[in-house]
Amino acid sequence: MTPLGLLALLLTLSAVFGVLNDRTLRLPNTIGVLLISLLASLAMLGIDRLLPGIGLHALSRQWIGSIDLPQALLGSALSFLLFAGALQVDLGQLLGRWKPVLALALLGTVLAIGLFGAGMWLIFPWVDRPVPLVWCLVLGAILAPTDPVSVVGMLRRIGLPAPLQALFAGESLFNDGVGVVAFGMALGIATGDGSVANGTGILTRFAVEAVGGGLFGLGLGWGAMLLMGATEEPHLELIISLALATGTFSLANALHMSGPIAVVVAGLTMGVRRSRTAITGRGHAELMGFWSLVDEVLNALLFLLIGFEVLAVAFHWSHAAAALAAVPLSVAVRGLSVFLSTLPLHLGRPERGGTLVLLTWGGLRGGISVALALSLPAGPLRSSLLAVCYGVVVFTIIVQGLTIERVARHYHPHPAPP
Repeated sequence: MTPLGLLALLLTLSAVFGVLNDRTLRLPNTIGVLLISLLASLAMLGIDRLLPGIGLHALSRQWIGSIDLPQALLGSALSFLLFAGALQVDLGQLLGRWKPVLALALLGTVLAIGLFGAGMWLIFPWVDRPVPLVWCLVLGAILAPTDPVSVVGMLRRIGLPAPLQALFAGESLFNDGVGVVAFGMALGIATGDGSVANGTGILTRFAVEAVGGGLFGLGLGWGAMLLMGATEEPHLELIISLALATGTFSLANALHMSGPIAVVVAGLTMGVRRSRTAITGRGHAELMGFWSLVDEVLNALLFLLIGFEVLAVAFHWSHAAAALAAVPLSVAVRGLSVFLSTLPLHLGRPERGGTLVLLTWGGLRGGISVALALSLPAGPLRSSLLAVCYGVVVFTIIVQGLTIERVARHYHPHPAPP
């Protein structure tokens, strides 16, 4: 199948599943598409089990195998999704809460990796097979960061107060980049990459990738702003934004910096006051409309693929048991990492309990975790790690994603205006 044919098939399935969801389930579109595609995958597995001569599972896995999700998401679509998410963040509110955002994105992610990795290291021998601690930490790095695609969509739907929205979105956008960097370092240690085998190598690599990526994104963002200020043509401003999103991500990765962090910072520069004055009113409206559409389309395609990726997961009863044990552990670790990382900033504030609950239950994982897991090298542990990752991702999106609004209404009965 040609790339255009594959894109046409994915868009068609997204449209059909979206209409089915709208007419029957009436769930948020991305969650509805995920659930229907997951049910379709399970139906194909059931049909193949009853009628093995059809070979439906093998055909489906061949089709899914033609879609390189790690490359498609981590190498391409992520630049658009993160840039679109950064454009929707209220920069003023984010800057006013930079301390908790930084604490959650850095310390919270590191704590989540260590706590979840240690927990799974203790659990695996009882439910599946013993897994070395270093590979459990790799799994922790896969599942530690919240997914910005899922979180931004959730915020748009439930209408939390602006300060809390900025905290949620800021953490998810930045801890995504931190998580990708941590995954690369943990995987390097697990596979014997000498460049990250000692403390100095880890700190140096983190500084270059994370801090360097942020500074790189800031510089390119201001450069793009100056270009926009030199023209009053809205279509040119839109082209500059496209160049900024794709160029920042690609160049940062080529220079061994964090592409996700760089493109988030570049997108945030569009929210500064000087940038708003540099873009024409019509150009700003067209830019936001275009990136909102890109966000919607890529969200639908991504959640469709997450549902179908179950066909690529080799589930056994032991893997299912490990995934079931990992779900409550992931929720507990998320709550503990949020509490410990922000404790010095919230001592004496009575409202911190509600914020802690919302940040814990709203810590959705998504396509980035699945893509990282699928990029694991072949080996005897891969199927166990992939099954745990998939189980946690599906639980957070479907169960937590569908109940977070009820939790939010308990603490914030009146939704904020859009």
